Amino acid sequence: MTEKHIILEDIDPMAFFGPGNSHLLMVKSLFPKLRIVARGNVIKLMGDEEEMAKADECIEKIRYHISVHNSIAEEDILDIIKGRKTNAGAAKGVVVYNMSGRPIKSRNENQQKLIDAFDKNDMMFAVGPAGTGKTYLSIALAVKALKEKTAKKIILCRPAVEAGEKLGFLPGDIKDKIDPYLQPLYDALEDMLPAVKLQDLIDKHVIQICPLAFMRGRTLSDAVVILDEAQNTTAAQLKMFLTRMGWNTKMIITGDLTQIDLPREERSGLKVALSILSDIEGISVINFTKQDIVRHKLVTRIVEAYSKSENKDIKDKI
Repeated sequence: MTEKHIILEDIDPMAFFGPGNSHLLMVKSLFPKLRIVARGNVIKLMGDEEEMAKADECIEKIRYHISVHNSIAEEDILDIIKGRKTNAGAAKGVVVYNMSGRPIKSRNENQQKLIDAFDKNDMMFAVGPAGTGKTYLSIALAVKALKEKTAKKIILCRPAVEAGEKLGFLPGDIKDKIDPYLQPLYDALEDMLPAVKLQDLIDKHVIQICPLAFMRGRTLSDAVVILDEAQNTTAAQLKMFLTRMGWNTKMIITGDLTQIDLPREERSGLKVALSILSDIEGISVINFTKQDIVRHKLVTRIVEAYSKSENKDIKDKI
């Protein structure tokens, strides 16, 4: 009797097996000449050699579907085994899929500009108010590049600046101290990658999440590098970050110039960089506006209200 072992390396095995092993039971029913046994992330096939070759090909297609979409429906399994295109596979303009299988794609014109710029340029500035999807979409583009193997690693970076609060001494090791500043980056990654896979990529340093201060002296090659909250960098810090760029690397710098938490006497490095670099070939600047906000509708109203208040204060001073 022929025997073959298949290891589900880059996906969540539970997504493959399905609720109550329903997906695995379906595969078993469609290949009655085989004995199929699953243990952990290993699937063992035993039986007819010709049938095994067909099952191996179908399991690989199911595995690939899950690696792209993070989930699979029973009708998709049937379509794959019968050689048809799945409904999910027919979707257009999708960057990646989140953990519930929802497609992540552009939701407005400026988000599409960022996607297009990522294909054409090596450095992008995405600037605009909170809630426009700058960071989330940037991380989605990085995850896509990693999955498609056009990048070997993802490096996510933030300046560790307190947002108007003095947090004082934080207990724990260096990771415990900086993780609160980097949590929004973890949140986005957790929405796009299985927890076990994400932890494995972090442990292997394929995905690196670090504060800006740790970037000095590095050369970043074969990577997608994202600097978030760049409005809270100084001019010297941002220059240092931008000059870390190595071969086959794309950089995305995001920021909101209305939420600068630097001391009053310190000029934002993002403002300086935009004034110096905006006309350089190979660098793209995408300016998001309050019309691009994709969070709760109240976020748009809050941004508008603060903008009106700030404009009134300026006029009153004049």
